[in-house]
Amino acid sequence: MLLAGIIFIIAFVMTMTGRGGGNFYVITLALAGLSMHQAATTGQFILIISSLTASLFFGKKRTISWELFFIIGIATSIFAFFGGLSSDLITGKTLKYIFSALLLIAALLMLKPVKERTRKKTSLSWEIRSGEHIFLMDLKIALPATILSGFFAGMVGVSGGSFLVPLMVLACNVPMKIAVGTSTMMVSAIAFMGFLGHSASGHFDLQLALPLAVAGAIGGMFGSMKALKSRQRYLKLLFAITTLIASVIMIFNALLTK
Repeated sequence: MLLAGIIFIIAFVMTMTGRGGGNFYVITLALAGLSMHQAATTGQFILIISSLTASLFFGKKRTISWELFFIIGIATSIFAFFGGLSSDLITGKTLKYIFSALLLIAALLMLKPVKERTRKKTSLSWEIRSGEHIFLMDLKIALPATILSGFFAGMVGVSGGSFLVPLMVLACNVPMKIAVGTSTMMVSAIAFMGFLGHSASGHFDLQLALPLAVAGAIGGMFGSMKALKSRQRYLKLLFAITTLIASVIMIFNALLTK
């Protein structure tokens, strides 16, 4: 019951930023006594359910770019699958250190101020139209960032949402509101592929994960409703601080692991 309550709070707070919260699910489950591999798989299952629930509300407000979802989302999902499948090649302790480093990078990215600006189309850019919006994706940044985000997200059991929003805003010139809504939809697909990879390795317990996923879905529903009414600059700061804290917690957890 206590664990479900914590999952609800995480889903509520992290959905407010449009970035899933898979990192906190993994930390919570690892601290609750699950192995790192099982925590990653269970965390991804919770993330799938909570993100899909939140996406229903973002979709109603038309803050999801479906073109970006299919272009970036599918690519990151594919590499997330391979990341999850290869997770057995690395020890749980090493995964924790990798996880901590990714969280630190995510926190620094979220602290960096981002300004929307006009870009000129070049041979290394791809024009994307979504409703009344036109985005120019900078391929020399977007391609490697997409591959790395998907692979490492799948490997450590997170959605990669911490990287997707900066990726869309910096490399694709996407308005913050659309980036947040689209990222929420993307993380469900990325988590699903990573989940399949981990499940193939035998790390999933449905009896444990199902009630936690229900708590995550309820938290995701209320979190998305709150996000639509909140200023994104405050949510960015909240996410950066909590992600930094999560990184420190996981480092200490790794140091205590024998």
